Amino acid sequence: MSAAHPTEQPQRWTLTFDWTSPPLTANQRLHWRKKAEITRKVRAAAEKAARDIPFLDKIRVGMTWVVRTQHRRDVDNTVPTLKALCDGLVDADIVPDDVPAFMAKTMPEIRYAPNETPRIELWIEAIA
Repeated sequence: MSAAHPTEQPQRWTLTFDWTSPPLTANQRLHWRKKAEITRKVRAAAEKAARDIPFLDKIRVGMTWVVRTQHRRDVDNTVPTLKALCDGLVDADIVPDDVPAFMAKTMPEIRYAPNETPRIELWIEAIA
């Protein structure tokens, strides 16, 4: 389902998830139990994918939603998925918490790639 791959620099990783769209969105109107279940699964997927990343003092993270079509999409709507993924990184003991002292989150991005498989990518970068 997902994998951690070191990218160009030894202190940067990309986690890839085979979700074709964000599992959690700001516009969803889910029953609290269903939302909690999806959140738990997203956190667990991030924790599992990040298990080979060492403990770091501080990280910068960002999420990219790779899509095949150019439909209008609201990038703000994807933030709940980013939040759950970041919580999963804390669960994986990469950083002690997802507060700004340990984790700098960037705004998610949506990348149009008509010839690529739709997916969600989470990049993690060690920062000083």
